[in-house]
Amino acid sequence: MNTEFYVKLAIFAIGAFLIGGIPFGFIIGKLNGKDIRKEGSCNIGATNVTRVVGKWWGKLCFLLDFLKGALPVTAAVLLNNNESLGILPAVTAFMVVAGHIWPVYLKFKGGKGVATAAGAFLPLSWAALVTALIVWVLVFLTSRYVSLASISAAVVFAVAAIVFYILFPNMGLIPGVKLGQACLVPIVLLSVLTIIKHKSNIVRLLNGTENRFEKGKKA
Repeated sequence: MNTEFYVKLAIFAIGAFLIGGIPFGFIIGKLNGKDIRKEGSCNIGATNVTRVVGKWWGKLCFLLDFLKGALPVTAAVLLNNNESLGILPAVTAFMVVAGHIWPVYLKFKGGKGVATAAGAFLPLSWAALVTALIVWVLVFLTSRYVSLASISAAVVFAVAAIVFYILFPNMGLIPGVKLGQACLVPIVLLSVLTIIKHKSNIVRLLNGTENRFEKGKKA
């Protein structure tokens, strides 16, 4: 790795952090005359946007948060030049999700990063992401707890990513582009971070006071 690589790494790291910090949930709330940080769960993510503003705005928020994770990491994968460890996409993935969790535009108080992490992980381990998505849907449909579904999916995703990498190391989203083992680091770290960010939800789940996301209800 030469100086050019480190310059590119720095540009991607800073750029990913700033892109990840774009608070689409907050912006959507403001467009509808609401401060999403002061209503519902006070989170700037898609789930709270759905509760406070409406389901279609929530879907838009999820899509935008997903894309702000997927696009920078995809670009990093394409520009990685098959560097064996996959450091560039690994760092980009971590920084874009960190940007969402600690957005510089909102005094470093952001969301839990689930949608952005899903987007960031798509180019890194699509098979593991699909596996985690299936788990998320199953847990959510049976429990109606978004938090429990997200926590379960985070655990499954980390394990599945490692298993798929061991069994199918060349099964990347982009044909001909091999990802290195460094890409497993942000997957595991961000999965753990996702669980930590849900600590208040975990307490409510254990106490039986967590809110269910009931079908047909706005809040």
